[in-house]
Amino acid sequence: MAGLSFCALGDPGLRLPWQVRRPAMPAGKLSKKTETLEIRLPPETKAAFMARCQASRRTASEALRGFIEQDLVTPKPAPRRRSLAWHALAAAVAGLAVGAVAAPSLARTATTDATFQRLDVNHDGVLSVEEFRAR
Repeated sequence: MAGLSFCALGDPGLRLPWQVRRPAMPAGKLSKKTETLEIRLPPETKAAFMARCQASRRTASEALRGFIEQDLVTPKPAPRRRSLAWHALAAAVAGLAVGAVAAPSLARTATTDATFQRLDVNHDGVLSVEEFRAR
């Protein structure tokens, strides 16, 4: 299994004579890097990551530390929970939309029925072309 283990001290083979320090913790004494982090990656992902680190002239540990530090300081939006009121409002809007579409077809008035009865001379419930032309 292809694994990748990064030590918090970095990869000495890629270390530069100078080191870029990023503020990881609040102002004060920086804590010692004693913890390790192990992640498992496919070999091609590891190779691509290491090549990018080498091209940017930093160690893999520096890149990962920078990512972790940035992730910790970036505020994350709180997940929004949909409340019961939101669902009720959505249902009400949907109901109004259905009602608005259905209302014209349900709006049969007595005058419409009376007009049809007047045109349907033989009272068979069907308006023929002759009955329509005779109006």
